[in-house]
Amino acid sequence: MAELADTTDDPGRSRRMSGAAVVAAVMAMASPVLGLATILVWLGLPAEWAPTKTVSPQSAVVFTFPAVGAFLIYHRPRLNMAWLMCAGGLAAGISDVSSALMFRAAAGGELALAGWLRVPTQLGWAVCGLALTMVLPLYSPDGRLPSPRWRPALWLGCLSITAATVHNLFRMTPPREGYPYPEVIPSPLGIPALAPYMESVNVVGWAGIYTAMALSALSLLTRMRRADPATRRQIGWPLFAFAGYIVFLVLAAIWPVFMWPAIVWAAAIPFAVAFSVMRYRLYGIDTVVSRALVAAGLVIVVSAVYFGAGALSGLVVSGYDQVAGITAALFAGAFFQPLRRALQRVVDLLLYGAVGDPGVLAGRLTQAVRRGDPAEALTSVVSVLRDGLAVEGVAVEVADGEPRYVESGRVGPAAREVPLVWHGTRVGRLLVGPPGPRRFPAAHNERVLATLTPYAADVAHAVRMAADLQRSRERILTAREEERRRLRRDLHDGLGQTLSAMAMTINMARLSLKSSPEAADELLRELHTGMGAVTSDIRELVYGLRPPALDDLGLAGAIRDLAGRSSSGVEAEVEIGGDLSDLPAAVEVAVYRIVQEALTNIRRHAGASRATIAVHREEGVLRMLIGDDGRGLPESHRAGVGLGSMRERAAELGGICVVTGEPGAGTRVEVALPLTSTPPVIIR
Repeated sequence: MAELADTTDDPGRSRRMSGAAVVAAVMAMASPVLGLATILVWLGLPAEWAPTKTVSPQSAVVFTFPAVGAFLIYHRPRLNMAWLMCAGGLAAGISDVSSALMFRAAAGGELALAGWLRVPTQLGWAVCGLALTMVLPLYSPDGRLPSPRWRPALWLGCLSITAATVHNLFRMTPPREGYPYPEVIPSPLGIPALAPYMESVNVVGWAGIYTAMALSALSLLTRMRRADPATRRQIGWPLFAFAGYIVFLVLAAIWPVFMWPAIVWAAAIPFAVAFSVMRYRLYGIDTVVSRALVAAGLVIVVSAVYFGAGALSGLVVSGYDQVAGITAALFAGAFFQPLRRALQRVVDLLLYGAVGDPGVLAGRLTQAVRRGDPAEALTSVVSVLRDGLAVEGVAVEVADGEPRYVESGRVGPAAREVPLVWHGTRVGRLLVGPPGPRRFPAAHNERVLATLTPYAADVAHAVRMAADLQRSRERILTAREEERRRLRRDLHDGLGQTLSAMAMTINMARLSLKSSPEAADELLRELHTGMGAVTSDIRELVYGLRPPALDDLGLAGAIRDLAGRSSSGVEAEVEIGGDLSDLPAAVEVAVYRIVQEALTNIRRHAGASRATIAVHREEGVLRMLIGDDGRGLPESHRAGVGLGSMRERAAELGGICVVTGEPGAGTRVEVALPLTSTPPVIIR
């Protein structure tokens, strides 16, 4: 959606914006003044000096293009198309008034001055034609060329306009025979050496002008073919305007009767461009109709009330005209606001049925979202969207959410799909069914979708986060119980059985100590061996709870130890930044396990020869990067258990883990873990 005027607290930028608005306003006022002056000059010419055609499409350009351009500059000061419209309209005004003054001077006998006035006339015509009929359509509707391949069309327009201007400025003074005016207006810049080629230059120039105009309109058609449905409707406004103008201009060159339709069409072009550029009003034709109907109803009813009250007061209070006028005004003022609201409701009912304003729908949706949990809010979103769009059905599908799919009505097999994007992340999609009977469906649907889709994306994200939270809780509970089961099994079946056997061995050694010292000695040796196994089992249990390398070597040393024990074919470099000695235990374990899993993936799957591990502690966050020069991630990559475990370990601490990599360009694992400044609470 196109933005309104940029808002900023920068005083310098505010002054520049104000200066741009002032310049645009001056141009918008100067152009129609020049146009009115042109009309007055034409009207004051003697009959023998009056041209047969004093009105052209350029005359309409003077009044409409600068005004619309100034409006666009007020809202978007940096829009190059708006400045083109202002400059082209001002150039047209200069050209028209110079042409009229040229004939005025010639009629007054000042033929030399009239000849020199031909120069601003032709230069203004060239600037106007180039800016408005070639450059403007090429840069519509977003202020940029469709692609660099269209630059030759722009160059063709510049060269063609230049050729035609050269012909008009540097041609020789025409002969007296056959000249339509009493005296010949001289050409002060005529170049005799170019006289044999002037006719060819003129033909080539006008052929290039018409070709460049056609290519400019074709560029809009090319944009439309490659655009999405909403942008196609946006491009349709200037395409329709420019194409119609070119058609009527060509027809007018053959049949002069089509000149007036070309003039009217030229006057309508800037409004079509404005509708396209100010995209937030692109579908607002229903708003225009609504306001027009309300205004007309207000004028009619208030006028009737005013004159009726005035007439009645005049009859009742005869002779007191001022009292009758005040009474009528009071009655009209009292009825105005209630009448406006009533007419607005009637017009909304006429245009949209029982739907109403998208702002009201947004208010309904806000209240519904506040009263329920994310699942209930999603149901409210679907219901409000169905009412607002007046369609047979609306559905919302949430990616990895619970519920995943909520539908109101029937969307059907050919539903329109609208992506739901939350802060750049697609969280689901909105499915819109076929429309019901209502006027202005396209306009109103786009306005409702533009207003309510962000709410739907927020609710879909909330549903997704609630489902993620529930799944995370379930995984934590499952992992905790599984760990308890493992510890119980290891302690009971492994360590417990071993200790029981060792106790029996001790009893047997005691009984045989006096009677058979050799047997007792053998039993004690077995007991010693068993103690080693118990020690190994206990070490395995402790290692499962927390890697001992973290306590023995610290986090930095443990990471270097992991890198040193990586595959012999992979050279691993470790870079440590900041103090890692006082990190929370949970962060140490998460970092160690993520590095361990990443190195395992590099050894098994990457086919790399070099790996880099960088761990940096910054204020409030611990950042980690593990990269390699291996084969990278395939295009159809799907996260496995290892990558999933790394993301889960980071998410458990409120951090993020991002795994990226192009095929053949290696893999990068980037992790950011928040570090709380609050010391841990130890419960004794």
